[in-house]
Amino acid sequence: MAAWDLLAEGRRPRKYRAGQLVYLQGARPDRFYYLISGTARSFISTGDGEERVLAVHRAGDLMGEASFFDGCPRVTSAMALEDCLILSVDRAQLDAAFQRHPELALPMLQYLARTVRMLSGHVESSALPARQRVARWLLAQPGRTLKTTHEGIGQAVGLSRVTVSRVLGELSALGLAELGYRSVAVLDRAGLEALAFPAEA
Repeated sequence: MAAWDLLAEGRRPRKYRAGQLVYLQGARPDRFYYLISGTARSFISTGDGEERVLAVHRAGDLMGEASFFDGCPRVTSAMALEDCLILSVDRAQLDAAFQRHPELALPMLQYLARTVRMLSGHVESSALPARQRVARWLLAQPGRTLKTTHEGIGQAVGLSRVTVSRVLGELSALGLAELGYRSVAVLDRAGLEALAFPAEA
């Protein structure tokens, strides 16, 4: 059982359809969300209507927790990518869960720390060359074969689809990745790490 399943004791999750908003950028963060099944994305909308994907969330992830804890308006939106079961948790429900299960406190702090590190990484990567951005994004995803599109990667790292396609072609030619239909497989993780973090290689 995942640690966050303790949040769901005696409570029913809500079903979100693919394309349905979970929460909206700028909204008051009176709750956070536990993704029980399905996938969702969190993204930032700019003033000119563009979107940048920050993360693709999978079953077992929390969403919107950083804004919930600092009390400031949400800096991202979240949307279901497929049909999802999601549990919302407000402050009273979280306090009750902590009282019943104080062992939840440490993993919650660790999860928050990872979220902050991820956001810091997005800020840092925005100044990197395209090849390093794509390589770092690939390394950050779970599993060897990633179900994604070139456009989706571009949204995540702030690059055009054409640029992502060029970079992936270069990685494929180097034997670091294999391209499939709506998928990318990491073939040489060590080689990809050397390219993504050249100063540390």
